[in-house]
Amino acid sequence: MKSIVVMGSLIMASLAATMSPALAKSGDIKIVLPEEADLLEPCMATRSNIGRVIMENVSETLTELDVRGKKGVMPRLAEKWEQNPDGSWRFHLRHGVKFSDGTSFDAKDVKHSFERINSDKNACESRRYFGGITVKPEIVDDYTIDFKADPVQPIMPLLMSLVTIVPEETPMEFIREPIGTGPYKLTNWTPGQKIVLTERDDYWGQKPEVKQATYVFRSDPSVRAAMVQTGEADISPSISQLDATNPATDFSYLDSETVYLRIDQNIPPLNDVRIRRALNLAIDRQAFIGTLVPAGAELATAMVPPTTLGWNPDVKVFPFDPEGAKKLIAEAKADGVKVDTPITIIARTANFPNVTEIMEAIQAQLQEVGFKVDLKFVEVAEHETYYSKPFKEGRGPQLVAAMHDNSKGDPSFSMFFKYDSKGTQSGFSDPKVDDLIKRASAAVGDERAKLWSQLIAYLHDDVVADVLLFHMVGVSRVSEKLDFKPTIATNSMLQLSDIKFK
Repeated sequence: MKSIVVMGSLIMASLAATMSPALAKSGDIKIVLPEEADLLEPCMATRSNIGRVIMENVSETLTELDVRGKKGVMPRLAEKWEQNPDGSWRFHLRHGVKFSDGTSFDAKDVKHSFERINSDKNACESRRYFGGITVKPEIVDDYTIDFKADPVQPIMPLLMSLVTIVPEETPMEFIREPIGTGPYKLTNWTPGQKIVLTERDDYWGQKPEVKQATYVFRSDPSVRAAMVQTGEADISPSISQLDATNPATDFSYLDSETVYLRIDQNIPPLNDVRIRRALNLAIDRQAFIGTLVPAGAELATAMVPPTTLGWNPDVKVFPFDPEGAKKLIAEAKADGVKVDTPITIIARTANFPNVTEIMEAIQAQLQEVGFKVDLKFVEVAEHETYYSKPFKEGRGPQLVAAMHDNSKGDPSFSMFFKYDSKGTQSGFSDPKVDDLIKRASAAVGDERAKLWSQLIAYLHDDVVADVLLFHMVGVSRVSEKLDFKPTIATNSMLQLSDIKFK
């Protein structure tokens, strides 16, 4: 008898696992993503594979940027804010908010959350946006907190859209299960299989239509597209343009991601500017557009997209000039530069559609002008060890392939940690770059835009800091039963509360 009961349970479990969304409980959806989340730590939610799951779903911020309209910085856990006479910013917090563990939200949680991202006991990614700034949070009362920055930060409300709030009891070390104030709580995380978020009954804000979201992970974009087409999933935020064959379900959208190769200038021969120029001249960027890279993508001349403050239209894309690249390599070799040293491209598996084919093509183009180039693909956690400091001792020359997101509209969310001498992902040190970043970060209005524009030109034309490739266009597939259109932020943050049912 017992065996019959067990067998019956197994059959029911199997049926439940294969139920299509049409037969699933009303309000439930399944989302298929290209990369698995290696952790669900709130202060790492600015990394796309984590943020797509928990940012503003489980973990909320004081402010958020309106990516669908023109409202600018909007209230979230802070109801309003103003700048004090001394240049600091005062945030007035929302009352009646509770975390998913039942504890109440107040200014002590905000202060702890900010101090936690800057603690030496973790490697919080969000601290990088405050590089070069000294920020001190000061509690005024239970629902009021000041942030005093040196130098003064005119965009502090926008910066706070990247600081996820956790309870003050949260340890400084990384946690496995996030506790947040958002409309959902984590109810299941089976590594390698799925993540489940379930609606909270005690959420402070408007009730979302999505009651439960299950996230699964498939690296092949064609598989992700097919899953939505067959009803096995409801949304795939990222599919290949080649698979976007159904106008009723497939949507391209302006993406804030920039694809590039970070040059590690600390290691010869990449410390020679002629070699860095040759790398750029060797790549036929235009040939990728409309083939491996979606039509509508733009060739990049900066780490930030053209919609960003201080964009410099006078900076021109490196031309495709293989003969010019060969000449520069020959000149460097004549001066004793070891141009035959193998260079390794480190790329992130499933980072974006066609990443394998794109990196293989770039490898071939670099080899055609005389470079010796190896290609290595790694998962997201290992990729971070090449991408961010401290860099590995004894490493050879490396080009780290990456995709950087800046949907905030200001270069400050990119420039310090990418290019300052003390930046966590900077591959070089240049006093002029450091000075421009410092002055631009503290400036306002036209002066701010002017300084960022100067920095963009200097990085591209003089330093040759990177091999900048493309400002991307994303393509999503969305079930016809859903009312949802992707935004510029979709690749890094997918708010379930934005998803409606038809």
